[in-house]
Amino acid sequence: MTHSDDVRKFLSSRRSRITPEEAGLPAYGGNRRVAGLRREEVAMLAGVSIDYYIRLERGNLSGASDSVLEALARALKLDDAETAHLFDLARAATAAPRVRRKRSPQTVRPSVQRVIDSITTAPAWVRNDRGDVLASNDLGRALYLDMMTDTSAAPPNSARFTFLNPKAQEFFMDWERAADDVVAVLRSAAGKNPYDKDLSDLVGELSTRSEEFRIRWARHDVKHHRTGRKRLHHPIVGDLDLTYEALELPADPGLRINIYTAEPGTPSEDALKVLASWAATERQGAQAPVKENT
Repeated sequence: MTHSDDVRKFLSSRRSRITPEEAGLPAYGGNRRVAGLRREEVAMLAGVSIDYYIRLERGNLSGASDSVLEALARALKLDDAETAHLFDLARAATAAPRVRRKRSPQTVRPSVQRVIDSITTAPAWVRNDRGDVLASNDLGRALYLDMMTDTSAAPPNSARFTFLNPKAQEFFMDWERAADDVVAVLRSAAGKNPYDKDLSDLVGELSTRSEEFRIRWARHDVKHHRTGRKRLHHPIVGDLDLTYEALELPADPGLRINIYTAEPGTPSEDALKVLASWAATERQGAQAPVKENT
């Protein structure tokens, strides 16, 4: 699929979900041929000509000003993530060839690894825009045990684990929501850098191997992955109800540290402590010298 196809399907999908009543327009009875708003209605709400809006919805965002994009976001009632995605699509339409060749980061700096290693009471790991896990502390590896020990591909990848590993549906207690979220985050990443070959290859692989992924990818939903809640069923410590924070690394564009915590005094906090003890025991066992038989 081309960049213009992505633009066209994103704008048409957002237009189709808004009723005239929601937009403050008369409904004109029940003989409408399209779901949601007509193109001319969006053009009127955004204050642009119908010909110009048709050009935009056909995928040509090149040259669209910030004021036009902001007016379009208001007319289509886009949320913050969708508005950012629209601006990303517009920037990608005019990106220079050198910028288009940018890849997702594949490594972390040693100081970043030291930062997450210093977090000893909470799971923490570093991911790039396509969901590759590039570094983790001991508790992070223990929390996502099945994903981290999956040897089918390297590095571990949250999207690949969610859709291709059968254990994911047990691990994520609300798998449908987790699946929606991971695809929406990938779609946002694709809007920022549609020419990232690694990301395109991952989307192609998942589209080929997972119908659940294909269905969600076709929705063109986007989401910021900044904070939220994860309900997990861990194979060792059982159920966990955790909150997460995704912290961007300004010195390393495209990388984020994900940190998971539990409410104090809850069973989830106790389970994390048990998991930390288990992870420490596993690490000590791996580091213990092997005694030779004499």
